[in-house]
Amino acid sequence: MKRLHLYTLIVFSLSVISVYAEDWPQFRGPNSTGVYDSDMDLPTRFSDTENVKWSANLGDGIGSPIVADGRVFVASMIDQQHVGLHAFDADSGKRLWTTKWHTPNLIPVHKTNSQCATTPAADSDRVYFYFSTLGLIALDAKTGETDWTHDIPSPFFVFRWGPAMSPTLYKDKVIFLQDDDLNPAIVALNKSTGKVEWRDDRSDQAVNYSHPVICRTDTGDEIVVAGTGMLIGYNPDNGERKWHARVLLRNIKTTPVVEAGVIYISVQSGGIANQWLASADRAETGDNNGKLSKDEMHAIVPTGRVPEAFFKKTFDRGDLNKDGFLEGKELDIAFLHPDNFAGARYDDREAADEYVLAVRSGGAGDVTETHLLWKTPTKYTDHIVSPLVSNGRMLLIKGGGIRTVFDTKKGKSLGRQARIQNTSEYFASPVVGDGKIYIAGENGVVVVLEDSKDYTLLAKNDMGDAILATPAVANGNLIIRTRSKLICVGN
Repeated sequence: MKRLHLYTLIVFSLSVISVYAEDWPQFRGPNSTGVYDSDMDLPTRFSDTENVKWSANLGDGIGSPIVADGRVFVASMIDQQHVGLHAFDADSGKRLWTTKWHTPNLIPVHKTNSQCATTPAADSDRVYFYFSTLGLIALDAKTGETDWTHDIPSPFFVFRWGPAMSPTLYKDKVIFLQDDDLNPAIVALNKSTGKVEWRDDRSDQAVNYSHPVICRTDTGDEIVVAGTGMLIGYNPDNGERKWHARVLLRNIKTTPVVEAGVIYISVQSGGIANQWLASADRAETGDNNGKLSKDEMHAIVPTGRVPEAFFKKTFDRGDLNKDGFLEGKELDIAFLHPDNFAGARYDDREAADEYVLAVRSGGAGDVTETHLLWKTPTKYTDHIVSPLVSNGRMLLIKGGGIRTVFDTKKGKSLGRQARIQNTSEYFASPVVGDGKIYIAGENGVVVVLEDSKDYTLLAKNDMGDAILATPAVANGNLIIRTRSKLICVGN
């Protein structure tokens, strides 16, 4: 009898370990792929009341939930002057702890964004959380108490997109990339101590919202970052730039997907000159004269005042004739680094471009000509929604609910674009598991498609509230963060 009890205890313990082994530890899950690799069944039909295992009310936020060691972590604005990070038991939904910080005088952001737009990352020991006025904070995953903090300069963004960068985990390091308009950089910190292991000044880059991904190669792991004009492969041990490919545009908000040593990217970006002039013309001081003045720049930024350091970095460099205006090619000279003249030229109206591409990892130096596997122009990328790579296909979802599919081997378009039968704006990226693809629309409807060449519609599930965050998938459950709630659904 004792031997039977011991056997039962061992089996029970192993089952608990196996459940908790299914982590979704950062934005879009393992290596930001959006792929749930498990044999567990996932739900097809659900709502904010049907097949709900648990739910919790939250303050406003659009950062995604994550799962690590049986705990769900998500952030929210508790009120207009406080941000909070919350921990829940993944099985029961019991609130384990909430840690909040005072964050007054926040800079205005676009109405579809939120002051709380970042996604934490976590392992079994700590959860790592970034907020624009707090820097990067590591908290004890069990208690919510602060282990260490790392100061990061509050970002400056010209346009009202707002801060939305999230940490990435790699072995004993937490990687944080922030390509803002003033102090772009990437830093690697020791996960246990917060000590800086290495840092790379990315002054040759402009604003960027793409997350670092890990690529395994024959010569070792690489941290790959998509940014202004270039895809860059870093040595994760020392932060050295191993290679770069000049294959991108002015800015990027989507995150690449890595599979079998190949990096898949969808990108959409307009010319920098056109962006600036359009914003200036909408400002109160705008006069639609094709020129940009410092007064117009002050009127564009959310704070109403451009830092002098930004003028020195940009405006003063571009104002070649010193007449106090940026015009024509001066706009590109001002806002594009001379060593990285990416994106559209002022006189190239066709350069407001969009395409999908695949780049082979590895190499050294400039690998633009040698490592670009294919590049396919398209009119159906989205500038925010990241691609999904599964079963040899690259799926894109565009605002309005349009899907486009490409073969991952050669980049060939697979059929014509089609609608997924949910007309909505899209900010969350698709995720896949159990042969099902989940696509969350801003209107609160989660479309479920079959992961097949036909992408058969399986269900449309209304969650009753707007969704901008990418769902998390773990332990056979889908964890959906709406603007006001956290909802766990499962069979």
